[in-house]
Amino acid sequence: MTLRFIGTTSEHGNCPTLYEVVETGEILVQGERETDPEHLAQLRDVKDSETFVRVPRELLTRFAPRADEQPKE
Repeated sequence: MTLRFIGTTSEHGNCPTLYEVVETGEILVQGERETDPEHLAQLRDVKDSETFVRVPRELLTRFAPRADEQPKE
């Protein structure tokens, strides 16, 4: 499947970054893995194949706005 770079709020190639899986429209999120045991204990319905990453809210609001909003450039 093909990934399309959506955007990043980081500098010098560091994460976090958003990508779109072109064929499905799904969003792939690159970020720092969540390792805080207290946070992990509060997550629900986690599959063995899943992981969680931290991303700043700005990344999502800038590059993945709601369908009725235009992306900020």
